[in-house]
Amino acid sequence: MGLHQRYAQILQDFTPQINLTKDEQDKIRTRLTEAFSGLMSALFRQKGATLDINILASDEAQKFISTHADILDQAFQKVPMTEAMRRRLTRSDYIFSGIKTFHELNEAFPSLLDENGNRKSFEQFYNDVQKIDKTYNQNYLHAEYNFVHASAEMAAKWEQYAEDGDRYNLQYRTAGDDKVRPEHAALNGVTLPMSDPFWETYYPPNGWNCRCTVVQVRKSKYATTPRDEAMARGEEALQSDTKGIFRFNPGKQQKAIPDYNPYTIKRCRDCDIAKGKVNLAFVPENELCEACRLIRQAQNARARKRLTPQEFRDANKKAVQWADNNLTSTVINNQPAKRTTIQTADGHTVSVGKKFFTETAAKAKNDPDVIHLLKTATEFHKWIPNAKLVRMEQGRHHNCQFSVYNVTYQGQNIEFKCKVTDGELVYMMKFI
Repeated sequence: MGLHQRYAQILQDFTPQINLTKDEQDKIRTRLTEAFSGLMSALFRQKGATLDINILASDEAQKFISTHADILDQAFQKVPMTEAMRRRLTRSDYIFSGIKTFHELNEAFPSLLDENGNRKSFEQFYNDVQKIDKTYNQNYLHAEYNFVHASAEMAAKWEQYAEDGDRYNLQYRTAGDDKVRPEHAALNGVTLPMSDPFWETYYPPNGWNCRCTVVQVRKSKYATTPRDEAMARGEEALQSDTKGIFRFNPGKQQKAIPDYNPYTIKRCRDCDIAKGKVNLAFVPENELCEACRLIRQAQNARARKRLTPQEFRDANKKAVQWADNNLTSTVINNQPAKRTTIQTADGHTVSVGKKFFTETAAKAKNDPDVIHLLKTATEFHKWIPNAKLVRMEQGRHHNCQFSVYNVTYQGQNIEFKCKVTDGELVYMMKFI
C-alpha cells in the first residue's frame, strides 16, 4: 500500500483534537509556506534524471526540516517533563520531519519537467507542487501534530511513573465516552505492573487521534489482569494496525513518533541507523536508507553545535542571576555573600555559592549542552540530597583536596566536586 493510501485510511475518521487559534494556524502556515518555497527553489536547481539525496543537507532543506520539526515541538511545549525527555522527543520530531521532507522532494521532482520532457519555468513548477504542499503540510500535519501531542503527554507520564517503578500498578483507561473506538474499549481496565512487557506494545497512544491514557493505581485496590488475557485484549485493540506502526511506548523509547511510521518501512524499527549508529560502514539498500542516514547525521551535527559567544554569556548571566535571587544571603569574612547549605544522601554537608555556577559554565564553555547543564545546576536542591561521595582527589591547580560526588537526576548521571577547605564548598559539576 502506498503512502497516500495509508494516510487516506488514517485520515478517514480523523478529527482535530488540538484547538489552535486562527492566528496560530496562520502563523504556522506562513512559516511552512516560506520554508517550502525555499525547499522547492533548491530542488529547482537540481540537474539530472534522478533526485540527488544530498539536497537534504542543503541550507534550504535544513531550514524546512527545522521549521516543520519546530511546529511539531509546539505540540508538547506546555507538557511538563524533564529537559532530557524533551530533548529526545525533539530529536525524534526532527528525524521524522526529515524523512517526510525526503518524500515531498521525491514526489515533487518529476514536476520539474513538462509532458514533453522540457524543463518548466520556476513559476510553473512551483504552481504544480502546491498540491504536495497542501497534502503534506496541512492535511497530514494535523494528524501528526495531534499524535505528537498525545505521545508527549504519555511519555511525560511514563517518566513520572518510572520514579515509583512497580510500587504501583498501571491501569489502561479510555476517554469513557461514545467516541471511544470499540477496539480500544477492549483495553479499558487492563492493570499490570509498570515492568510488564505488555506496556512496551500497548501503551497509548494506540492510533491516530487516540485519547486513551494510563494511570497509577494501588495494588490493593485493583486486581492485576492475567497476562495472557491482557495480551489477547491488546491484540484485539490493535487488530486494525496490521503494519504494527502503533506498537511502541513513547516514554520508554523516548520518541514522539516511532521509527516505523507512514513515511518509513517496517525494518526501520530494527535498523542500526534508526538506533543512532550512523557512523557504521554502510551501503544503503535504497534511497530511503540513504536519506535516513543523512538526516541523522545532520541532526547529530545540529546537536553538537556550539553556542555563540553571546549565547554563552547570556546563559552564564542567567545562571548567576538565578544564584543572586535564590541563594541564601550570609556574611563570610565580614563580606556579604550568597551561600546555601545542603546535606547529601550519605550525611555530608556541602555549601553552594555563586562561584559554583561560573566555574561550571567556564569548564563547559564548548559543550553544546551547556544551557541544559546550567539549568540543572540551578536545580541542585533536588539532586544534591541524593548524591553520595565516590572518591577524594588532590587538586591540580588548587592547594587542597576535592571530594567528588555522584548522583543520577532525571535519567542523567551527574558528577560534582567540592573544595575541601573549611567545610565542603561545591566547586563545579558536569554530566557523565
